[in-house]
Amino acid sequence: MNYRSMNIDDYDAVIALWLDSDGVSLRDADSREGIDKYLRRNPGLSFVAERDHEIVGTIMGGHDGKRGYIQHLAVNDRFRGTGIGSRLVELCLEALKSEGIAKSHVHVLRRNRPGREFWLARRWFERGEIVMYSFVNGDNPDA
Repeated sequence: MNYRSMNIDDYDAVIALWLDSDGVSLRDADSREGIDKYLRRNPGLSFVAERDHEIVGTIMGGHDGKRGYIQHLAVNDRFRGTGIGSRLVELCLEALKSEGIAKSHVHVLRRNRPGREFWLARRWFERGEIVMYSFVNGDNPDA
């Protein structure tokens, strides 16, 4: 397995993986332009896993200067349970740590039971005391 930083040239393969992955919710912000902007703002914090030149896993990482945020961890169904997801998380957390980020968060859809179990198995904990609110600055609720 080859692990490397994600770049915008990976977009078509990455979006195909995300679209095929239960539990990954995509929005307008996941357009090519949105992902390019995210990768440029957070260089070296997002990764892909490749096997035989096929992208079989992804993770996106970023931070606000204080807290890290992980998004779109996805592994092709054929390769789940092989440690790819765990390795991608390690790479992302190491890169965030090198940026001085010690604490990170991930949002997981409540209906995504396998995703919730994945994070709990790695000693992440659910923050039951927090309720997330969203605001869309514009007319598009999918932004």
